[in-house]
Amino acid sequence: MVEKKVSIPKLEGYSCFACGTANPIGLNLTFYRQGHYICSDITLGKNHEGWENMAHGGIASTLLDEIMSWAMIYFKRTFFVTRQMSIKYLKPVPLHTSLTAKGMVEEEKRRLCTAKGFIQDKDHKVLARAKATFALLSDKDLRLVPDKLKADMNKLFEVFKAME
Repeated sequence: MVEKKVSIPKLEGYSCFACGTANPIGLNLTFYRQGHYICSDITLGKNHEGWENMAHGGIASTLLDEIMSWAMIYFKRTFFVTRQMSIKYLKPVPLHTSLTAKGMVEEEKRRLCTAKGFIQDKDHKVLARAKATFALLSDKDLRLVPDKLKADMNKLFEVFKAME
């Protein structure tokens, strides 16, 4: 049985390359929850190319970092930064075909969380996978985050809480 897809909102007007709505050259990813995963469906095009007809490894890396980050945002509802990420590219990530990125939080220890993510093709073959460690921001570090972004993110966390 396939678990239900639940669309999750994101912030509007920010310029993040991966999820921002105000970045004219960005990916503008959208997200949904499916069980313990946060997912995003995307079809990459010529502007994302590395070798001919294959996505650039940095674009695949961006997708993996972003999907794991959104798993953190949705499930942990806290401020963090990516501390470390390892990627294994298993097969070329093709252009002009439906792809799904999936990420989930694995565990939290002290001020660190680990997550895993993968990119799969329309046949559910895993093309690349990653594992990352995220550092939760301390109150001191949180002062570096602009007040508007903090306020907007905290509102988003409340929306997520209400979705449960």
